[in-house]
Amino acid sequence: MNILKVLLSNVAFQPSLKMKLFLGLSFLSIPSALVYGADDLAMSEWRNYGNTLQSTKYSPLQQIDASNVGELEIAWMWNTPDNEIFRTDTRATAAEYKVTPIMVNGILYVSTSLGVVAAIDAKSGEQLWQFDTESWAHGRHPNFNNNHRGVSYWGNDEQARILMPGNDGIFWSLDASTGLPDPQFGDGGSIDLKKGLGRDFDDSVYGVVSAPLVINDIVVVGSSISDGPRNYDDAPPGHVRAFSLPSGELKWQFNTIPQAGEYGVESWEEDSWEYSGATNVWTLMSADPELGYIYMPTGTPTNDWYGGHRLGDNLFAESLICIDAMTGERVWHFQMVHHGIWDYDLPAAPVLADIEVDGKVIKAVVQTSKQGYVYVFDRENGEPVWPIVERPVPASSVPGERLSPTQPIPTKPPPFEAQGITDATLIDFTDELRAEALDIISDLDYGPLFTPLSERGTIIFPGYSGGGNWSGGAIDPETNILYLSSMSVPRYVRMVRPEDPAVSNFRFDGERFNVDGPQGLPIIKPPYSRITAINLNRGEQEWMIPHGEGIRQRIIDMGIEDPGPVGSFGRNGPLLTKSLLFFGQYDNGRSLIRAYNKATGDIISELEIPLPPMGTPMTYAVDGKQYIAMAVGAGPDTRILALALP
Repeated sequence: MNILKVLLSNVAFQPSLKMKLFLGLSFLSIPSALVYGADDLAMSEWRNYGNTLQSTKYSPLQQIDASNVGELEIAWMWNTPDNEIFRTDTRATAAEYKVTPIMVNGILYVSTSLGVVAAIDAKSGEQLWQFDTESWAHGRHPNFNNNHRGVSYWGNDEQARILMPGNDGIFWSLDASTGLPDPQFGDGGSIDLKKGLGRDFDDSVYGVVSAPLVINDIVVVGSSISDGPRNYDDAPPGHVRAFSLPSGELKWQFNTIPQAGEYGVESWEEDSWEYSGATNVWTLMSADPELGYIYMPTGTPTNDWYGGHRLGDNLFAESLICIDAMTGERVWHFQMVHHGIWDYDLPAAPVLADIEVDGKVIKAVVQTSKQGYVYVFDRENGEPVWPIVERPVPASSVPGERLSPTQPIPTKPPPFEAQGITDATLIDFTDELRAEALDIISDLDYGPLFTPLSERGTIIFPGYSGGGNWSGGAIDPETNILYLSSMSVPRYVRMVRPEDPAVSNFRFDGERFNVDGPQGLPIIKPPYSRITAINLNRGEQEWMIPHGEGIRQRIIDMGIEDPGPVGSFGRNGPLLTKSLLFFGQYDNGRSLIRAYNKATGDIISELEIPLPPMGTPMTYAVDGKQYIAMAVGAGPDTRILALALP
């Protein structure tokens, strides 16, 4: 294995004086607060994927504001090691570069799509070290081309570690000052997360795509599990585990699929808990250090589209689960989808905020969803802040399937996405286009949210890509306004019987297709992506705007009246500062970072950048200067880009 490459001034293993001081002093004898001042340090750093354990994606920094944001320029760019790997090894495959860097003590720490971990000087962009986990050489991510969203940091007065669970399911602990594996952790610096789950399975179907959560000297890690198992009884369970730091000793395991005698096991009828898989936390988690609670959003069980082999509500699938961080015991839970068949995983870390509703301060946890709902709970006890009502939904016509007769529907806030294919959502630029659209879908089933899948084929809207997705929301602690982006993407799923029982023992599986509209246009009305601001004190929408121009000009060129901006597809997440709201966007052939007025959604400025922004941006300050950094590019050309004022 290529254990470590330290690259400084383009000379391997020749640290500069600055690096020697970093290696010798950082994390050892000088507490960070004495160098920066405790308040300044908290403001200047970005220590977690969402900045705080509460996943706020908010920073109080305000050097960059409405008066000068138009002067932003590229301060530096760092080319990822992936670019060289792609040039030299044909095995390399990767998708969009989705990482959000963390920044601690003036150093950015990042992962790459291929699983390389690196430390970068936050002021200059100079690489300090890199470590290749070589996860890319072991295949690809269980569901997509290789991608990774970030690393986590842990430290005390004597040592600091960067924690990296890879696409191949190997969990690394690296010395933050050198990049070397920590021999205290697991087996020589790593733990194989594919072991200890209680059943045998194909190693290629299990990995990790998101940064773990660190709280109280433990690290909590979920998993990414293949959405396309061949059999109903060969997928691994998505149990969540916590490991002590720095040793890596198993602290606890929470069984997301309850086992014999555990709470919720009766919701897996005919002992289907014994063989069902997934029900995993593939996205980010949040925590409240004062309460000592962790909040875990889970996904769909196997398989995503047919539940005839797992009848019942299937706890704790598609649920938000509150866990005691020290014991791993369940405090409370809420299931957003009973017996899910629509792939409505909870896709993002919940946001924690202290909101004020009708004069009462509530410690809230706020979960966004693919189906376009925002669920708001008291994070101490799990009580909904506003009623969530069980409403009847249609039954399935697929043999062997039995859906829940009801699904939970929030009464507030209102949905941030259009839901279901109806007169209110179908394209209507012209009577002719609408007629064509109706003809296209005439042989399919469609209707409101939670319309059952069928053998004819069903249009799911929002589709399994969202609505909301992994980028999640950001919250302003001064106003309790939540900002999030979303996509309006219908998908078509047809239930089919596998042809060869030797290949698959599912009675049914889902064939998935995009829904093509008339004359190359979407089947639905715009906007096709949105930015929405939701006031969590009132449970009401403040404003909604299309996220970008999108195909506006193409619509005009067809002789249709100018619809205004219609939104460009993308999953870019928000960065919120005291002054501004930022989103990256690939819009109509242009790669941009835009600054918005938080109160109105008006665009204040936009800066064109060299590659499409793929990761959620973050911000930090070094030596009194504020920077905004983000991941850009995909595949063989990926970089971290930092912006600053001149």
